[in-house]
Amino acid sequence: MDTLILDQSQARKIVLHAAGLAKPAQFGRGKEAVFKLIDHLGYVQLDTNSTVERAHHHTIFARVPDYRTEWLTELQADSRIFEYLTSDSGFIPVEDYRFTLPSKKSFTDRYAAISAAEKNAMDRVLSRIEREGPLMLKDFENDRMEASSGWWDWRPAKVALERLYFSGQLMVTRDKTFHKIYDLPNNLVPRQTDRTEPSAEEFARFCIGRFLKALGIAAANELAWKARFAKNNLVKKELEKMTDEGKVLRIAIDGKKTRPLYMLPTYRNKKISILDTAFILSPFDPLNVFRQRLKEVFDFDYQVECFVPAPKRKYGYFSLPVLLGDRFIARMDSKAERKEAVLTIHNLHFEEDRLNDDDLSILGRAMSDFAVFNQCRRITVSKTNKPGYLKKLKPHFTF
Repeated sequence: MDTLILDQSQARKIVLHAAGLAKPAQFGRGKEAVFKLIDHLGYVQLDTNSTVERAHHHTIFARVPDYRTEWLTELQADSRIFEYLTSDSGFIPVEDYRFTLPSKKSFTDRYAAISAAEKNAMDRVLSRIEREGPLMLKDFENDRMEASSGWWDWRPAKVALERLYFSGQLMVTRDKTFHKIYDLPNNLVPRQTDRTEPSAEEFARFCIGRFLKALGIAAANELAWKARFAKNNLVKKELEKMTDEGKVLRIAIDGKKTRPLYMLPTYRNKKISILDTAFILSPFDPLNVFRQRLKEVFDFDYQVECFVPAPKRKYGYFSLPVLLGDRFIARMDSKAERKEAVLTIHNLHFEEDRLNDDDLSILGRAMSDFAVFNQCRRITVSKTNKPGYLKKLKPHFTF
């Protein structure tokens, strides 16, 4: 199969359209738009960091401007979405339930080697939930024999609950404080949902189609990463077969030295317009999660610095990428000080692209909307590399 050559502008349009960021409210408004978004992306990553609104809410708000956080809970209560793993924990359409079974089987196989005592702990936990209904970790006695040695040093009941969750014997929902509630799959998955485990080939082809639809353009290792918890998955092998069959296109970006990249044929002749809209994105937004892809398509070198030791951070602990049209224009190291109703931007760093007054006005409105979403009524900026830009943005900082 020949390689299709795209110019960089075409590549950016495809990626942004696939991500739902070609225009405001690309999926519409209201709760149904939230479901359409999750159904399109196949997965919205969940994260517990609450420096600003948590990543799953942030990702949805960027695409559904009237988003209300309770809509996600309501969609889960209506059994239209559920929480589990693809590459990380996230919310998945319930129609995709059977395609989580290969990952669950991998965890089940892994747990075959645990001790009899650990297996007994899992049996006891599962038996209680079968008898009593949904339970939280706090409902189990503190069975730790020694003091905790750190964040990941879980007590035995927590280990048992998580193993039951990973292996598919339990599922989770969340309470208002974001703590997990463990329940049986039969109580959360509609009876008519297909639960037949796909073959290895079917699973691989599903992952390729599902995630290329959401990513627009991706490399083989990125598609395989999305299926990383399924042991010995065939994503890379099936990707080559699908390319030979014409079901996937191999592409390159004109003038750039990139890895082999792939996209679905639906984008070959698709007309896409990108509006001059500013999107303030989560570090865990699907547009941002693959660093090399950002460099290849957008010439944007981004890293989530909350995982970087403080002395080595360049832009700040929780620096949010800012997209305007088809270019990344800034990074906002942000924290929502909710008691004071202030969005504090520790560092507002602008990229090299020159911004005009219209650009800054669009950015200013996006910043004020983002602050309101974070229950803030004022914005403060401690540091910036463009004081002239900041002066023009300040009229948007009190509302």
